[in-house]
Amino acid sequence: MASVDPIEDNITFATNTEASFPILSDTDKSMTRAYGVLSGMGFANRWTYYINPDGVIDKIDKEVKVQTASKDLLANLIELGVPADR
Repeated sequence: MASVDPIEDNITFATNTEASFPILSDTDKSMTRAYGVLSGMGFANRWTYYINPDGVIDKIDKEVKVQTASKDLLANLIELGVPADR
């Protein structure tokens, strides 16, 4: 996960949600600009990039909804043929 928020905010988020994944703190917005997700208001759009082991982007989900994100993520991984043991 990547965020343009300060690292302190990301640590708080990770702690409060018991996140089991790393969070990139992109405060200078260089990564969000490079991936084209920086909105005109300076926030990162909620897009999910599915990057395969070769570093190739297999899919971009630009319709991420907070309420269904985990189910949608799983469905996309299955659609892309990602083994369940990964």
